[in-house]
Amino acid sequence: MAQLKKLPAKEIEFTWVGKDKLRRKATGEITAIDENVARADLRRQGITVTRLRKKSQPLFTKRVQSVTAADIAIFARQLATMLNAGVPVVQALDIVGQGHENPSMRDLLLTIKNDVESGDSLTQSLRKHPDQFDELFCNLVEAGERSGVLESLLDKIAVYKEKSESMKKKIKKALTYPVAVVMIALIVTVVLLVFVVPVFEDLFKSFGADLPVFTKMVIAMSKWMQAYWWVIAAILTAAVYTFKFFKRTSEPFNYFIDKTLLKVSVVGVIINKSAIARFSRTLATMSAAGVPLVEALESCAGTCGNRVYEAAVLQIRDEVAVGQRLTFAIKESGLFPHMVQQMVQIGEESGALDAMLSKVADFYEEEVDNLVDNLSSLMEPMIMMVLGVLVGGLIVAMYLPIFKLGSAIH
Repeated sequence: MAQLKKLPAKEIEFTWVGKDKLRRKATGEITAIDENVARADLRRQGITVTRLRKKSQPLFTKRVQSVTAADIAIFARQLATMLNAGVPVVQALDIVGQGHENPSMRDLLLTIKNDVESGDSLTQSLRKHPDQFDELFCNLVEAGERSGVLESLLDKIAVYKEKSESMKKKIKKALTYPVAVVMIALIVTVVLLVFVVPVFEDLFKSFGADLPVFTKMVIAMSKWMQAYWWVIAAILTAAVYTFKFFKRTSEPFNYFIDKTLLKVSVVGVIINKSAIARFSRTLATMSAAGVPLVEALESCAGTCGNRVYEAAVLQIRDEVAVGQRLTFAIKESGLFPHMVQQMVQIGEESGALDAMLSKVADFYEEEVDNLVDNLSSLMEPMIMMVLGVLVGGLIVAMYLPIFKLGSAIH
């Protein structure tokens, strides 16, 4: 009979109190498989243990914080500041990591510090964590390490990340308000149809009079909702599940969604300008860092935030790779406005492509900011119309028979 493989014992966290080699009082924590092993480990470190106990666990465990894009932006800014002050990379990583409030980010940075200490370059250490540090981040750090201006490029990364996050937050904030209002309106409508309309229906039966057509329609809708609410719930659940499934597995479906969003009146304009701003800012940052144009365009594709623009940028990359000028490749894509084409042409001819692209990015970021700021006011008429049709219509339908009864009495 084959011998079963013995599983490794689970380690336990202990807290200890004791005295060090100089007979001074010391405290700390240690992880070991049992108490005896913990005491032996401490003894090897020169600690005389006076008290050792299992570390108490909190009653309610905290939810693990994930590493966000904002955390990465702050890290880039802090590391750039440390390096500018002449602090070595390993020590800078240790200082930034130990002082971070997010435990997940702290563990990540200390892991990177250990990798750098063991001989890896900063770029190699970052590439081990692709979920947190994308290809753009790693390419810029690599360019900084090669050219000896790492602190300067980390500063550029920080600016880029901060601007990108600011734009994302503004767009999300602007879209959250109308969506939330419409969702609340739908919930209120369902509550009125299921719980309020039946009460009015019983009241109307006591009148014995013929009800207005609009009221009859609402009552019929209420009865249908009460009888077949499970059909609506099943359809909505199936629709959400199907949408998530295809969005997760189908690239053509995602491309179709992104292409459709570009054609939506207000939202489409914001997405278009936002994609151009991200493309310009990314290419400007990488161009300033000395990254080869073909490699920079490949990194730019994933930062556009829209698959239509991503496919167009990859096509531009392919054309540039075979000798086409960037200006002509951008023009042939058909997605970039004339102003962008002209600025890129001036940048190519003058050798200041990064400066021209930075100006394009500044212009379109300001455009997006203005559009987002005005989005709420632009959406208000639509929101009021939805509220009026859904909630206002139901209220009018319920009060029409009462008004009719009042006029009959007079």
